[in-house]
Amino acid sequence: MEELLRTTDPTLVPYAQALLDAEDIACFIFDVNMSILEGSLGILPRRVMVLRRDLFRARAILRANGVEPYEREEWI
Repeated sequence: MEELLRTTDPTLVPYAQALLDAEDIACFIFDVNMSILEGSLGILPRRVMVLRRDLFRARAILRANGVEPYEREEWI
């Protein structure tokens, strides 16, 4: 699993999920229960995860629809 999107925006996760579902890309939402525990203050981000083989295409789909995907910083 690879991290595609990390956000505290509660509307962005279902939007991204709908975009990916329309292209038959399976995605999984991580940290949903953590954001419920923190009281829905929006402090803890939710993460949208996809399979490694779908990552490139999923990033392209999000970018084409105005959503900037999460890109992990490479440590030197």
